[in-house]
Amino acid sequence: MKDILTCDKRRMEDRIFTFSKFGDAGNGGITRFSLSEAALQARSEFTKRMKTLGAEIVTDDMANMYATFKGTENLPHIVMASHLDSVRNGGNYDGVLGVLTGMEVAETIVKEKVPHRHPITVMVWTNEEGSLYPPAMMSSGIITGKFDKATMLASKNPDGKTFGEALKESGYAGDEANRLNPKDYMAMLELHIEQGPVLEAEKKDIGVVEGVVGMVNYRIRTYGQSDHAGTTPMKYRRDALLAAADALKYLHTELDKLDSELVYTTGEIVCHPCVHTVIPDLVDFSFDARHKDPEVIKQVVKVIESMPKEIDKCKVEAALQWARNTITYDTELVNLVEKNANLYGYSNMRIYSGAGHDAQFAAEMLPTTMIFVPSKDGHSHCEPEFTSVENCLKGANVLLQTVLDIDKK
Repeated sequence: MKDILTCDKRRMEDRIFTFSKFGDAGNGGITRFSLSEAALQARSEFTKRMKTLGAEIVTDDMANMYATFKGTENLPHIVMASHLDSVRNGGNYDGVLGVLTGMEVAETIVKEKVPHRHPITVMVWTNEEGSLYPPAMMSSGIITGKFDKATMLASKNPDGKTFGEALKESGYAGDEANRLNPKDYMAMLELHIEQGPVLEAEKKDIGVVEGVVGMVNYRIRTYGQSDHAGTTPMKYRRDALLAAADALKYLHTELDKLDSELVYTTGEIVCHPCVHTVIPDLVDFSFDARHKDPEVIKQVVKVIESMPKEIDKCKVEAALQWARNTITYDTELVNLVEKNANLYGYSNMRIYSGAGHDAQFAAEMLPTTMIFVPSKDGHSHCEPEFTSVENCLKGANVLLQTVLDIDKK
Protein backbone atom coordinates (compact mmCIF):
# COMPACT_ATOMS: atom_id res chain seq x y z
CA MET A 1 0.00 0.00 0.00
CA LYS A 2 2.91 2.36 0.59
CA ASP A 3 3.67 2.61 -3.12
CA ILE A 4 0.07 3.15 -4.24
CA LEU A 5 -1.01 6.71 -4.87
CA THR A 6 -3.89 7.80 -2.64
CA CYS A 7 -6.18 10.80 -2.38
CA ASP A 8 -6.26 13.15 0.61
CA LYS A 9 -8.78 12.67 3.41
CA ARG A 10 -8.53 16.23 4.71
CA ARG A 11 -9.25 17.72 1.30
CA MET A 12 -12.15 15.32 0.82
CA GLU A 13 -13.66 16.31 4.16
CA ASP A 14 -13.24 20.01 3.37
CA ARG A 15 -15.07 19.69 0.05
CA ILE A 16 -18.00 17.82 1.58
CA PHE A 17 -18.32 20.44 4.32
CA THR A 18 -17.98 23.41 1.96
CA PHE A 19 -20.53 22.22 -0.60
CA SER A 20 -23.00 21.28 2.15
CA LYS A 21 -23.47 25.02 2.77
CA PHE A 22 -24.90 25.71 -0.69
CA GLY A 23 -28.63 25.19 -0.18
CA ASP A 24 -28.34 24.16 3.48
CA ALA A 25 -31.88 23.21 4.51
CA GLY A 26 -31.11 23.49 8.23
CA ASN A 27 -31.48 19.84 9.22
CA GLY A 28 -28.26 18.30 7.93
CA GLY A 29 -29.29 18.25 4.28
CA ILE A 30 -29.77 20.53 1.29
CA THR A 31 -32.35 21.81 -1.16
CA ARG A 32 -30.32 22.70 -4.24
CA PHE A 33 -32.48 22.73 -7.35
CA SER A 34 -30.71 22.95 -10.69
CA LEU A 35 -29.81 26.53 -11.71
CA SER A 36 -31.17 27.91 -8.42
CA GLU A 37 -29.14 30.46 -6.47
CA ALA A 38 -27.73 27.66 -4.31
CA ALA A 39 -26.74 25.66 -7.38
CA LEU A 40 -25.05 28.70 -8.92
CA GLN A 41 -23.07 29.15 -5.68
CA ALA A 42 -21.93 25.52 -5.90
CA ARG A 43 -20.95 26.01 -9.54
CA SER A 44 -18.96 29.12 -8.62
CA GLU A 45 -17.07 27.18 -5.94
CA PHE A 46 -16.39 24.35 -8.41
CA THR A 47 -15.08 26.89 -10.96
CA LYS A 48 -12.84 28.63 -8.43
CA ARG A 49 -11.27 25.41 -7.17
CA MET A 50 -10.74 23.89 -10.60
CA LYS A 51 -9.22 27.07 -12.08
CA THR A 52 -6.86 27.32 -9.10
CA LEU A 53 -5.53 23.90 -10.10
CA GLY A 54 -5.08 25.00 -13.71
CA ALA A 55 -8.18 23.64 -15.37
CA GLU A 56 -9.70 25.12 -18.49
CA ILE A 57 -13.48 25.34 -18.07
CA VAL A 58 -16.12 25.43 -20.79
CA THR A 59 -19.87 24.88 -20.80
CA ASP A 60 -22.20 23.51 -23.43
CA ASP A 61 -25.65 24.67 -24.52
CA MET A 62 -27.29 22.89 -21.55
CA ALA A 63 -24.89 24.52 -19.04
CA ASN A 64 -23.06 21.26 -18.43
CA MET A 65 -19.61 22.20 -17.12
CA TYR A 66 -16.30 20.67 -18.26
CA ALA A 67 -13.13 21.40 -16.26
CA THR A 68 -10.21 19.94 -18.21
CA PHE A 69 -6.58 19.30 -17.29
CA LYS A 70 -4.52 18.95 -20.44
CA GLY A 71 -2.62 15.77 -21.18
CA THR A 72 0.77 15.43 -22.79
CA GLU A 73 -0.76 14.13 -26.04
CA ASN A 74 -3.67 15.15 -28.25
CA LEU A 75 -5.93 12.28 -27.26
CA PRO A 76 -9.59 11.86 -26.29
CA HIS A 77 -10.57 12.95 -22.79
CA ILE A 78 -11.24 10.77 -19.76
CA VAL A 79 -14.23 12.26 -17.95
CA MET A 80 -15.43 11.95 -14.34
CA ALA A 81 -18.99 13.23 -14.20
CA SER A 82 -21.89 13.71 -11.82
CA HIS A 83 -24.28 16.46 -10.70
CA LEU A 84 -24.57 19.21 -8.08
CA ASP A 85 -28.37 19.56 -7.91
CA SER A 86 -30.53 17.82 -5.32
CA VAL A 87 -34.11 16.90 -4.54
CA ARG A 88 -36.01 18.97 -1.98
CA ASN A 89 -34.57 18.31 1.49
CA GLY A 90 -32.04 15.91 0.05
CA GLY A 91 -28.64 14.91 1.40
CA ASN A 92 -25.04 16.01 0.95
CA TYR A 93 -23.82 12.99 -1.02
CA ASP A 94 -26.24 12.01 -3.79
CA GLY A 95 -24.79 13.33 -7.03
CA VAL A 96 -22.44 15.87 -5.55
CA LEU A 97 -20.05 13.21 -4.21
CA GLY A 98 -19.26 12.19 -7.78
CA VAL A 99 -18.20 15.76 -8.52
CA LEU A 100 -16.24 16.11 -5.27
CA THR A 101 -14.32 12.86 -5.78
CA GLY A 102 -13.62 13.87 -9.39
CA MET A 103 -12.21 17.14 -8.07
CA GLU A 104 -10.10 15.25 -5.55
CA VAL A 105 -8.73 12.87 -8.19
CA ALA A 106 -7.79 15.86 -10.35
CA GLU A 107 -6.14 17.65 -7.43
CA THR A 108 -4.18 14.53 -6.49
CA ILE A 109 -2.89 14.20 -10.05
CA VAL A 110 -1.93 17.89 -10.18
CA LYS A 111 -0.37 18.10 -6.70
CA GLU A 112 1.54 14.83 -7.08
CA LYS A 113 2.60 15.81 -10.62
CA VAL A 114 1.32 12.53 -12.04
CA PRO A 115 1.97 12.50 -15.81
CA HIS A 116 -1.04 11.67 -17.99
CA ARG A 117 -1.29 11.39 -21.75
CA HIS A 118 -5.02 12.04 -22.05
CA PRO A 119 -6.83 15.22 -20.99
CA ILE A 120 -8.71 14.57 -17.75
CA THR A 121 -12.08 16.28 -17.35
CA VAL A 122 -14.28 16.77 -14.31
CA MET A 123 -17.85 17.31 -15.50
CA VAL A 124 -21.00 18.70 -13.88
CA TRP A 125 -24.28 17.58 -15.43
CA THR A 126 -27.17 20.06 -15.37
CA ASN A 127 -30.57 19.09 -13.92
CA GLU A 128 -29.99 15.43 -13.19
CA GLU A 129 -32.70 15.32 -10.54
CA GLY A 130 -35.35 17.22 -12.49
CA SER A 131 -36.77 18.34 -9.15
CA LEU A 132 -37.84 21.82 -10.27
CA TYR A 133 -37.84 21.28 -14.03
CA PRO A 134 -38.77 17.71 -14.93
CA PRO A 135 -37.76 15.20 -16.16
CA ALA A 136 -34.75 13.73 -14.38
CA MET A 137 -31.49 13.33 -16.33
CA MET A 138 -32.59 16.13 -18.65
CA SER A 139 -29.21 17.17 -20.07
CA SER A 140 -27.81 13.69 -20.59
CA GLY A 141 -31.11 12.76 -22.22
CA ILE A 142 -30.80 15.65 -24.66
CA ILE A 143 -27.13 14.99 -25.45
CA THR A 144 -27.80 11.31 -26.17
CA GLY A 145 -30.95 11.97 -28.20
CA LYS A 146 -33.40 10.59 -25.67
CA PHE A 147 -35.20 13.91 -25.15
CA ASP A 148 -36.17 16.70 -27.52
CA LYS A 149 -34.34 19.87 -26.54
CA ALA A 150 -37.18 22.27 -27.38
CA THR A 151 -39.58 20.26 -25.26
CA MET A 152 -37.14 20.24 -22.37
CA LEU A 153 -36.52 23.98 -22.55
CA ALA A 154 -40.28 24.46 -22.23
CA SER A 155 -40.44 22.45 -18.98
CA LYS A 156 -41.95 24.66 -16.27
CA ASN A 157 -41.45 24.93 -12.53
CA PRO A 158 -44.52 25.36 -10.26
CA ASP A 159 -44.30 29.15 -10.71
CA GLY A 160 -44.53 28.86 -14.49
CA LYS A 161 -40.90 29.71 -15.24
CA THR A 162 -39.39 27.60 -18.01
CA PHE A 163 -36.11 25.75 -17.88
CA GLY A 164 -35.04 27.70 -20.95
CA GLU A 165 -35.53 30.98 -19.09
CA ALA A 166 -33.56 29.69 -16.08
CA LEU A 167 -30.81 28.48 -18.41
CA LYS A 168 -30.50 31.89 -20.05
CA GLU A 169 -30.48 33.72 -16.71
CA SER A 170 -27.85 31.38 -15.21
CA GLY A 171 -25.03 32.71 -17.38
CA TYR A 172 -23.74 29.15 -17.85
CA ALA A 173 -25.26 28.32 -21.23
CA GLY A 174 -22.39 27.76 -23.67
CA ASP A 175 -21.67 26.24 -27.05
CA GLU A 176 -23.32 23.05 -28.30
CA ALA A 177 -19.94 22.09 -29.77
CA ASN A 178 -18.64 21.58 -26.22
CA ARG A 179 -21.02 18.71 -25.50
CA LEU A 180 -19.78 15.33 -24.31
CA ASN A 181 -19.34 13.20 -27.43
CA PRO A 182 -17.77 9.89 -28.52
CA LYS A 183 -15.12 11.55 -30.70
CA ASP A 184 -13.51 13.79 -28.07
CA TYR A 185 -14.07 11.51 -25.06
CA MET A 186 -12.94 7.93 -24.63
CA ALA A 187 -14.50 6.94 -21.29
CA MET A 188 -16.80 8.23 -18.58
CA LEU A 189 -16.76 7.32 -14.89
CA GLU A 190 -19.38 8.27 -12.30
CA LEU A 191 -18.86 7.70 -8.59
CA HIS A 192 -22.06 7.66 -6.55
CA ILE A 193 -23.44 6.61 -3.22
CA GLU A 194 -25.31 3.32 -3.48
CA GLN A 195 -28.62 4.85 -2.31
CA GLY A 196 -29.54 1.52 -0.78
CA PRO A 197 -28.60 -0.80 2.10
CA VAL A 198 -26.82 -3.65 0.31
CA LEU A 199 -23.14 -2.62 0.54
CA GLU A 200 -23.42 -1.75 4.23
CA ALA A 201 -25.34 -4.94 5.02
CA GLU A 202 -22.78 -7.03 3.15
CA LYS A 203 -19.91 -5.09 4.77
CA LYS A 204 -18.43 -4.05 1.42
CA ASP A 205 -16.38 -0.89 0.82
CA ILE A 206 -16.96 -0.63 -2.93
CA GLY A 207 -19.79 -1.50 -5.27
CA VAL A 208 -18.53 -2.55 -8.70
CA VAL A 209 -21.47 -1.40 -10.79
CA GLU A 210 -22.30 -3.66 -13.72
CA GLY A 211 -25.25 -1.66 -15.00
CA VAL A 212 -28.62 -0.06 -14.33
CA VAL A 213 -31.74 -2.19 -14.05
CA GLY A 214 -34.60 -1.93 -16.51
CA MET A 215 -37.95 -0.61 -15.38
CA VAL A 216 -41.54 0.12 -16.33
CA ASN A 217 -43.70 2.93 -14.98
CA TYR A 218 -47.50 2.70 -15.14
CA ARG A 219 -50.48 4.74 -14.03
CA ILE A 220 -53.30 2.60 -12.65
CA ARG A 221 -56.72 4.24 -12.61
CA THR A 222 -59.97 3.08 -11.02
CA TYR A 223 -63.31 4.69 -11.87
CA GLY A 224 -66.25 4.63 -9.49
CA GLN A 225 -69.16 6.87 -8.57
CA SER A 226 -69.18 9.77 -6.13
CA ASP A 227 -72.02 9.69 -3.63
CA HIS A 228 -72.73 10.84 -0.11
CA ALA A 229 -70.68 9.05 2.55
CA GLY A 230 -73.56 8.95 5.01
CA THR A 231 -76.53 8.02 2.87
CA THR A 232 -75.21 5.41 0.42
CA PRO A 233 -75.48 1.80 1.69
CA MET A 234 -72.31 -0.22 1.28
CA LYS A 235 -73.85 -2.73 -1.13
CA TYR A 236 -74.69 0.05 -3.60
CA ARG A 237 -71.32 1.73 -3.64
CA ARG A 238 -68.77 1.94 -6.46
CA ASP A 239 -65.82 3.10 -4.35
CA ALA A 240 -62.79 3.87 -6.53
CA LEU A 241 -60.46 3.93 -3.54
CA LEU A 242 -61.52 0.46 -2.42
CA ALA A 243 -60.99 -0.76 -5.98
CA ALA A 244 -57.55 0.87 -6.10
CA ALA A 245 -56.57 -0.79 -2.81
CA ASP A 246 -57.67 -4.18 -4.10
CA ALA A 247 -55.92 -3.58 -7.45
CA LEU A 248 -52.70 -2.76 -5.63
CA LYS A 249 -53.09 -5.84 -3.42
CA TYR A 250 -53.66 -7.94 -6.54
CA LEU A 251 -50.46 -6.62 -8.14
CA HIS A 252 -48.40 -7.29 -5.02
CA THR A 253 -49.78 -10.82 -4.66
CA GLU A 254 -49.05 -11.73 -8.27
CA LEU A 255 -45.66 -10.01 -8.52
CA ASP A 256 -44.50 -11.63 -5.27
CA LYS A 257 -44.63 -14.92 -7.20
CA LEU A 258 -41.90 -13.74 -9.57
CA ASP A 259 -38.23 -13.03 -8.78
CA SER A 260 -37.02 -12.06 -5.28
CA GLU A 261 -34.87 -9.26 -6.75
CA LEU A 262 -37.88 -7.58 -8.34
CA VAL A 263 -38.83 -4.31 -6.64
CA TYR A 264 -42.02 -2.32 -7.18
CA THR A 265 -43.41 0.83 -5.66
CA THR A 266 -46.49 3.04 -5.53
CA GLY A 267 -45.26 6.46 -4.50
CA GLU A 268 -47.97 8.77 -5.82
CA ILE A 269 -51.74 8.56 -5.35
CA VAL A 270 -54.38 10.99 -6.58
CA CYS A 271 -57.86 10.60 -5.08
CA HIS A 272 -60.88 12.54 -6.40
CA PRO A 273 -62.72 14.47 -5.12
CA CYS A 274 -60.69 13.91 -1.93
CA VAL A 275 -63.48 15.08 0.41
CA HIS A 276 -64.05 13.21 3.64
CA THR A 277 -67.84 13.04 3.18
CA VAL A 278 -67.76 11.86 -0.45
CA ILE A 279 -67.13 8.39 -1.86
CA PRO A 280 -64.17 8.67 -4.29
CA ASP A 281 -65.05 8.38 -7.98
CA LEU A 282 -61.47 8.30 -9.32
CA VAL A 283 -58.15 7.07 -7.99
CA ASP A 284 -54.99 7.37 -10.07
CA PHE A 285 -51.77 5.84 -8.70
CA SER A 286 -48.24 5.25 -9.94
CA PHE A 287 -46.71 1.81 -10.24
CA ASP A 288 -42.93 1.51 -10.73
CA ALA A 289 -41.30 -1.92 -11.21
CA ARG A 290 -37.57 -2.61 -11.69
CA HIS A 291 -35.40 -5.66 -12.45
CA LYS A 292 -32.19 -6.30 -14.39
CA ASP A 293 -33.58 -9.28 -16.34
CA PRO A 294 -35.70 -8.20 -19.34
CA GLU A 295 -37.65 -11.45 -19.11
CA VAL A 296 -38.76 -10.63 -15.57
CA ILE A 297 -39.86 -7.17 -16.72
CA LYS A 298 -41.90 -8.84 -19.47
CA GLN A 299 -43.61 -10.97 -16.82
CA VAL A 300 -44.33 -7.82 -14.79
CA VAL A 301 -45.96 -6.19 -17.81
CA LYS A 302 -48.05 -9.31 -18.39
CA VAL A 303 -49.28 -9.25 -14.77
CA ILE A 304 -50.17 -5.56 -14.95
CA GLU A 305 -51.94 -5.76 -18.28
CA SER A 306 -53.79 -8.96 -17.30
CA MET A 307 -55.21 -7.34 -14.18
CA PRO A 308 -59.05 -7.57 -14.00
CA LYS A 309 -60.69 -4.75 -15.92
CA GLU A 310 -63.34 -4.45 -13.21
CA ILE A 311 -62.74 -4.62 -9.47
CA ASP A 312 -65.36 -3.84 -6.78
CA LYS A 313 -67.80 -2.74 -9.53
CA CYS A 314 -65.25 -0.14 -10.70
CA LYS A 315 -63.58 0.08 -14.10
CA VAL A 316 -59.79 -0.44 -13.94
CA GLU A 317 -57.24 0.85 -16.45
CA ALA A 318 -53.46 0.45 -16.68
CA ALA A 319 -51.51 2.88 -18.86
CA LEU A 320 -47.77 2.60 -19.53
CA GLN A 321 -46.07 5.96 -18.95
CA TRP A 322 -42.50 5.08 -19.85
CA ALA A 323 -39.94 2.30 -19.67
CA ARG A 324 -36.20 1.77 -19.90
CA ASN A 325 -34.14 -1.25 -20.82
CA THR A 326 -31.43 -2.65 -18.59
CA ILE A 327 -28.12 -0.93 -19.33
CA THR A 328 -24.90 -2.94 -19.03
CA TYR A 329 -21.72 -0.95 -18.47
CA ASP A 330 -18.47 -1.43 -20.36
CA THR A 331 -16.95 -4.77 -19.36
CA GLU A 332 -13.35 -3.56 -19.48
CA LEU A 333 -14.08 -0.56 -17.26
CA VAL A 334 -16.10 -2.65 -14.81
CA ASN A 335 -13.18 -5.07 -14.54
CA LEU A 336 -10.77 -2.18 -13.93
CA VAL A 337 -12.89 -0.89 -11.04
CA GLU A 338 -12.92 -4.37 -9.50
CA LYS A 339 -9.16 -4.76 -10.01
CA ASN A 340 -8.44 -1.44 -8.34
CA ALA A 341 -10.75 -2.08 -5.39
CA ASN A 342 -8.72 -5.25 -4.84
CA LEU A 343 -5.46 -3.37 -5.39
CA TYR A 344 -6.23 -1.12 -2.42
CA GLY A 345 -7.46 -4.06 -0.36
CA TYR A 346 -11.05 -2.82 -0.27
CA SER A 347 -13.82 -5.36 0.11
CA ASN A 348 -16.15 -5.18 -2.88
CA MET A 349 -19.01 -6.79 -4.73
CA ARG A 350 -20.64 -6.54 -8.12
CA ILE A 351 -23.96 -4.75 -8.07
CA TYR A 352 -26.62 -3.27 -10.35
CA SER A 353 -28.07 0.17 -9.77
CA GLY A 354 -31.79 0.36 -9.15
CA ALA A 355 -31.74 4.15 -9.53
CA GLY A 356 -31.25 6.07 -12.76
CA HIS A 357 -28.07 8.05 -13.45
CA ASP A 358 -26.69 10.22 -16.24
CA ALA A 359 -24.12 7.44 -16.76
CA GLN A 360 -26.83 5.12 -18.07
CA PHE A 361 -27.56 7.48 -20.98
CA ALA A 362 -23.86 8.17 -21.56
CA ALA A 363 -23.21 4.41 -21.72
CA GLU A 364 -24.97 4.24 -25.07
CA MET A 365 -22.55 6.84 -26.45
CA LEU A 366 -19.13 5.89 -25.04
CA PRO A 367 -17.54 3.35 -22.65
CA THR A 368 -18.92 4.09 -19.19
CA THR A 369 -19.14 2.63 -15.72
CA MET A 370 -19.86 3.62 -12.12
CA ILE A 371 -18.37 3.13 -8.67
CA PHE A 372 -20.61 2.84 -5.61
CA VAL A 373 -19.77 3.61 -1.99
CA PRO A 374 -22.04 2.61 0.92
CA SER A 375 -24.99 4.66 2.14
CA LYS A 376 -25.45 4.54 5.92
CA ASP A 377 -28.66 2.65 6.73
CA GLY A 378 -29.44 2.76 3.01
CA HIS A 379 -30.76 6.33 3.23
CA SER A 380 -30.81 8.61 0.19
CA HIS A 381 -32.89 11.50 -1.17
CA CYS A 382 -33.38 12.59 2.43
CA GLU A 383 -31.49 14.64 4.99
CA PRO A 384 -30.12 11.67 7.01
CA GLU A 385 -28.22 10.56 3.88
CA PHE A 386 -24.62 9.90 4.94
CA THR A 387 -21.42 8.22 3.80
CA SER A 388 -18.33 8.36 6.00
CA VAL A 389 -15.37 10.34 4.72
CA GLU A 390 -13.33 7.13 4.94
CA ASN A 391 -15.69 5.43 2.49
CA CYS A 392 -15.72 8.51 0.27
CA LEU A 393 -11.93 8.40 0.20
CA LYS A 394 -11.89 4.72 -0.71
CA GLY A 395 -14.16 5.45 -3.63
CA ALA A 396 -11.94 8.35 -4.69
CA ASN A 397 -8.86 6.12 -4.60
CA VAL A 398 -10.50 3.51 -6.83
CA LEU A 399 -11.62 6.29 -9.17
CA LEU A 400 -8.10 7.72 -9.26
CA GLN A 401 -6.41 4.44 -10.13
CA THR A 402 -9.06 3.59 -12.72
CA VAL A 403 -8.51 6.94 -14.47
CA LEU A 404 -4.75 6.30 -14.48
CA ASP A 405 -5.26 2.81 -15.89
CA ILE A 406 -7.48 4.15 -18.69
CA ASP A 407 -4.80 6.77 -19.42
CA LYS A 408 -2.35 3.98 -20.24
CA LYS A 409 -4.53 2.77 -23.12
